[in-house]
Amino acid sequence: MTSATHDSTYSWTRLCLTLMVALVANAGMWAIIVIMPAVQAEFGVSRADASLPYTLTMIGFAVGNFVVGRAVDKWGVTPVLVVCGLIISGGYGLAMLSGSILWLSLAQLVVGFGTSVGFGPLIADISHWFMKRRGIAVAIVASGNYLSGAIWPLVLARVLAEDGWRASYAVLALATLVVVLPLAFALRRAVPDTAHQMAEAAALSNAQSSGLSSRALACLLGLAGVGCCVAMSMPQVHIVSYCVDLGYGPAVGAEMLSLMLLGGVASRLVSGLLADRLGGVRTLLLGSVLQAIALALYLPSDALISLYVVSLVFGLSQGGIVPSYALIVREYMPARDAGTWVGFVLMATIMGMALGGWMSGWVYDVTGSYQMAFWNGIVWNGLNIAIMVWLLGRSRPRAPAQPLSGTI
Repeated sequence: MTSATHDSTYSWTRLCLTLMVALVANAGMWAIIVIMPAVQAEFGVSRADASLPYTLTMIGFAVGNFVVGRAVDKWGVTPVLVVCGLIISGGYGLAMLSGSILWLSLAQLVVGFGTSVGFGPLIADISHWFMKRRGIAVAIVASGNYLSGAIWPLVLARVLAEDGWRASYAVLALATLVVVLPLAFALRRAVPDTAHQMAEAAALSNAQSSGLSSRALACLLGLAGVGCCVAMSMPQVHIVSYCVDLGYGPAVGAEMLSLMLLGGVASRLVSGLLADRLGGVRTLLLGSVLQAIALALYLPSDALISLYVVSLVFGLSQGGIVPSYALIVREYMPARDAGTWVGFVLMATIMGMALGGWMSGWVYDVTGSYQMAFWNGIVWNGLNIAIMVWLLGRSRPRAPAQPLSGTI
C-alpha cells in the first residue's frame, strides 16, 4: 500500500536535486586524499602523520552524520544544509591558512563535520519519499559520495599541479557556496505525517522478527560497519600514495581513485536494485564477500595495468555496502528516527574509514610496504561478514519490494 507521497514525480525531482547537493558537499573527504603527497612533502612528516588530516576529516564526518542526522530529524533538511554549507566553506578557508600538519588536521575536522550533511542525512531524507524504489533511491543519493570522489580528484589534480593544494581548496570553497546553499531551499517540502505513521508497522514487524531493540541492532550494525570500512579504507585512502611509492606519480593514483569510485557508483546502483528485491541484509552480505575477494586481488598486483583493473574490480565489488546499512535501519527501525539511526550507523562505518586510513599508514611505516596493510583489511572484513551471517540466520527480513500494508 502506498500514497501520493511515495515514488511520485516530486520524489524523483527531489532525488535529482539531492544528488546535485551530494556531488559538491562530499568533495571535502576526497580532496585531502589527493593533496596527501603534497602535504607530506611540504610539512616533512611521515606517511602516518600525513594520514592524520584524513583521519580527522573522517572523524568529523562520522560525528557529523550522527549530530547532523538528529538535527535534520528535528529541524528539517533545508536549514541544516545552509548551516553545513557555511561550515564546509569556512573549513576550507582554515585549511588554506594552515602552516603545520596539526593545523591542517584541525581544519579538516571542521570540513569533515560539515561535509557529513551530504551523506547520511540526505540518505535518510530521501528514504521517506520512496516505497517500492527505496533501495535504488538510497543508492543514487549514496552514489553522490562516490561520484564526488570520481569527479573532484581529476579536477583538483590539475589545479594542484598548476597552483598548489591551497588553490584547490579555494575552488572547493566557492563551489560549495554557489551550489549547496541555493539548492538547500529547493528541498523545503516536509514529509507528511501520514507517511511516518505508515512506516511504523513494517519496521515493528521486522524488529520483532530479529528479537533486537533499535539500540541493540544499531550497535551491532555499527560494529559490522567498522569492520567493513577499515578494509574499505585501505585502497581508497592510500591508492595515490601507493602509486607514488611505485613510481607512477600522484596523477595516476588520482585516476585509479576515480576509476575505483566510478566502479563504486555502478555497484551502488546495482546493489540498490538488488536491495529492492533481496532486502538490506542479504545485499550487504553479498557486497562484503565480494570486497574481501577484491582486496585479495591487490596482493599480487603492482604493475600499472593490473592496478587499474583491480581498482575497478574493487570499486565494483564494494560500492553497495554502506548504503545497505541505511536500508537495514529503515527496514527495522522507526521512520521518525531515521536521521538519528542512519546517522549513528553511518558514523560507525566512517569511524572505520578513519581508523583504517590511519592504521594502513601505520602498518606501512612499520613494515615498509602496503602488503600487510591489505592483509589487515581482509581480516577486519571478516568481522563484518560474520555479523551479517549471524543476523541473517536470526531473522528473515522482508524485502522492500514486497507489498506490505502500512509500509513506506
